[in-house]
Amino acid sequence: MLALTVLRSQACRKGEHMFTTINPGFFTTIQDNGRWGYQAYGMPVAGAMDRYAYRVANLLVGNKAGAAVIEMTILGATFKFDESQLVAICGADMQAKLDGVGVNNWSSFVVRKGSELKFEYAVTGCRAYLAVRGGIDVPSVLGSRSTYTRAKIGGLEGRALRQGDVLNIAQDIEDIENGIQTRVLEAQYIPCYDQNISLRVLLGPQADMFTAEAITTFLNNEYVITDEADRMGYRLVGPKITHVNKADIVSDALPFGAIQVPAHGMPIIMMADRQTTGGYAKIGTVISPDLSKLAQAKPGDLVHFSLCSENEAIDAFKEEQQRYTDIVRSFHDQKNSSGLVRHFSIVVNQQAYKVQVEEYIS
Repeated sequence: MLALTVLRSQACRKGEHMFTTINPGFFTTIQDNGRWGYQAYGMPVAGAMDRYAYRVANLLVGNKAGAAVIEMTILGATFKFDESQLVAICGADMQAKLDGVGVNNWSSFVVRKGSELKFEYAVTGCRAYLAVRGGIDVPSVLGSRSTYTRAKIGGLEGRALRQGDVLNIAQDIEDIENGIQTRVLEAQYIPCYDQNISLRVLLGPQADMFTAEAITTFLNNEYVITDEADRMGYRLVGPKITHVNKADIVSDALPFGAIQVPAHGMPIIMMADRQTTGGYAKIGTVISPDLSKLAQAKPGDLVHFSLCSENEAIDAFKEEQQRYTDIVRSFHDQKNSSGLVRHFSIVVNQQAYKVQVEEYIS
């Protein structure tokens, strides 16, 4: 049996309606790599909370690394597609269903014209990412399409999606030559979202403002994520972390993952929408490769901190970057081993089409 999928040429897509928001879910925004280069002027980076799930979603549909995607939190959205398109879902398992039939997380698949893709509550993790081949086409503000709702910039009118919002697709495609490819992420690259997470930390830059006993307390106890956990920061509660003297400092820079400790002694971990500077002493910073685990954690989950050296942090970062390379290589192997999907470029009445032919054994 042959299944034929016809998708219009990329040159025809820009500006066309792609899909409509039927139900926006709890908090659904458009995000990309973030708004870099403007923190000196007080503009946060923003961008996807879970950088790993975001990037893998784009890889699954062949997008450029910086393409804009949909980020859903806790309760997913529902979309209706106005034309056939290749999409991918990654991150939290929000029980996605395509026209009522379950679809695999961490995979890409073709959504037919008129189909409805629906997400429910997250059964594991906290944030799911929906990538569409080409990315989401919204205006770039200061070099990014990320939504920063506190300043009402980026994304779609600087806000979370609403019912009836119609989203267009862009042309941020990396592997144009390979055409449409459905892919499945190999199990070894799929993270497990635990409710008891361990985060590696580099101490500083104000670690000397804490007693030795306080640092021991910080590293040897568990903390609980409170209800005050959002894109700006995660507040934790647990054994008190004591300062040598006071908690306040002259405000300085706040990176993604910085751990502030105000006078009450409870840590706050700064996330994607954090302010650019802060006036509380920072006991340490969560290393970048571990931030995806925290981005998928929910209120009530437990957090442990472990001390990490600079060299270990660098090695962890290199391993994360190598993982992306390995994932792309695994996609190439899938393509070569299956032999069931073929792609053609044809012209009919001066209209260019990309044609995907999939063969199934029935």
